[in-house]
Amino acid sequence: MAGAMKIAHDQGTLLLDDVPAEHLSAFTEARIDPRVHRLRAPGHAYGAVLERARALDLLVDDDAIANARLASPELVGASALDTSQPLRPYQERAISAWDIADRRGLVVLPTGAGKTRVGLSAITRSKASTLIVVPTRALLEQWHQVLTRGLSTGIARFGDGAHELGPITVSTYASAMRNASAMASRFELLVVDEAHHFGDASMDEILETSTATRRLGLTATPPDGHAAARLSELIGPIVSDVAVKDLAGEWLAPFDQLLVRLPLMPRERAAYVEAQATFKAWVATLSVDRDRSFAELAREAQSSPEGRVAMAAFRRSRSLLALTAAKERLLGRLLDRHRDTRTLVFVGSNEAAYRIARRFFVMPITCDIGKDERARALQRFREGSLRALVSARVLNEGIDVPDAEIAIVLGGALSTREHVQRVGRVLRPSPGKRAIVYELVTEGTREGWVSQERRRGLEARGEALVAR
Repeated sequence: MAGAMKIAHDQGTLLLDDVPAEHLSAFTEARIDPRVHRLRAPGHAYGAVLERARALDLLVDDDAIANARLASPELVGASALDTSQPLRPYQERAISAWDIADRRGLVVLPTGAGKTRVGLSAITRSKASTLIVVPTRALLEQWHQVLTRGLSTGIARFGDGAHELGPITVSTYASAMRNASAMASRFELLVVDEAHHFGDASMDEILETSTATRRLGLTATPPDGHAAARLSELIGPIVSDVAVKDLAGEWLAPFDQLLVRLPLMPRERAAYVEAQATFKAWVATLSVDRDRSFAELAREAQSSPEGRVAMAAFRRSRSLLALTAAKERLLGRLLDRHRDTRTLVFVGSNEAAYRIARRFFVMPITCDIGKDERARALQRFREGSLRALVSARVLNEGIDVPDAEIAIVLGGALSTREHVQRVGRVLRPSPGKRAIVYELVTEGTREGWVSQERRRGLEARGEALVAR
């Protein structure tokens, strides 16, 4: 195209050529790359670059990207899906807000409120080649099943041994990261499930390199601070934010949350105090010129014998709190009380999960359990032949847990985000259901502080999960 500004794709970035000199400053996303003496911009700026060029009445030649797009999908089940499963009012509001925001943005819905259904609606409305990225292989399989059942045949999978690309492709984060440049120019719509995993730079390359102009992020627990600003840049702003309290009782099950404070036995208390003192004494020897994250402390600890001893002491204190004698006794009583009710037990470590499994004959669901065995266990839980499951973090997200009514959270250092996800596992509604969430916290330890922070975080988002 003679006299046109040219856009080329180069390994996840854009190269801009023949930009009129008087308009160079308008393309703020681009910088001169001294290696090739050409303007270069991140892939995610593709839509913004096109919009800027149109505003300046510039002709644009972007065949290199346009020709790389996969064909639009044949959504053979789309009309049936829309009529047989109409969106709930809050889902419809969410997708409408996304439409109004030029189909870029983050939708925040509680676990169990149907985020996947919102994603399906975005795909059917866009009728565009779509990449869905998910954190786990379990979610990869779930999305593939839902897409195949609800929209079309021939939905492609990329991950867990599959390497398919199609008009609608679902990929794990890991596979999308390894193939970010190859996938970057193939799709028009990017759907990011569990979007709170992004924004901290560790996997942002998936979003940075993609030239998809339409983007939908789905999460129950949006990040804050720098990560929130980064997500707004890479996906779009929050366009809909619905809290648990807005849906509980109608679209989510009503529930009671009961906080139980428990003591440490004298020997446990002595061991805990000793371990904490060892760790704090080492931390006190460090320079205080800046705040350190725990990850930075852990890295620094490896550089000295004292640091390694201190980190070992910290791990002992955390392991001790994961399953104290008082927690174990109360857990036994709760499991007996709810022996006829489907119950999920959440603990802080795999070690604690296996101790509970052996002590109370409860099926563990951990990262060590293969997907086939896990699927059989979840099916038995669904059918009722298994009444309880125990997990460290595997059930937090990424697995479609059959309807459960009781959650028992054994304290620990889990964040507000993880706590919301765990509570959400028992909020899927059913006739006559009222869920109960027990939180077992050890008095006089960091668990009490963490529990208070979790509740403050929930209240800050308008989700005051209190006993009712």
